Amino acid sequence: MTSSEHREHSDQPLDVLDARLLLLLTDEPRLGVLECSRRLGVARGTVQARLDRLVGRGVLTGFPPALDLAAMGYGLTAFAVLEIAQGRRQEVSNGLAAINEVCEVHATTGQGDLFVRMVARSNADLQRVIDEMVDVPGVERLSTSIALSTPVPPRVRPLLERIT
Repeated sequence: MTSSEHREHSDQPLDVLDARLLLLLTDEPRLGVLECSRRLGVARGTVQARLDRLVGRGVLTGFPPALDLAAMGYGLTAFAVLEIAQGRRQEVSNGLAAINEVCEVHATTGQGDLFVRMVARSNADLQRVIDEMVDVPGVERLSTSIALSTPVPPRVRPLLERIT
């Protein structure tokens, strides 16, 4: 379970100020609270209280840097659908988390049980990663697809802009 799954979640929607603050931090994650308050035209304490509330609700989970994995040598992105033994999701998830090139794992409905995003340095390296995944106890079948491009990268901006 991720740390955000342990936090208090609320059905309370974001308001316009929340959305504007999150858009500002999406565009410039290194901005400080004081600069955010200046740009938004609100008190520093208001920005800090909003950030604290967004973190407490699990909406804002951190400020990681945006990394280009290809520039780091991981030019190949692939996705895998895994079928796993019944009742072994946590064990398999832990095994997959131990593989450095596994970037995300989602429990899913439909054909497979888990959906995995992974990276590799080359086709041969991808084969090594796949072999490691197949060796995880509880993995019964794996089907992979290689990403050729990313026409729509991960994004939240349209959701935030809808609020403003």
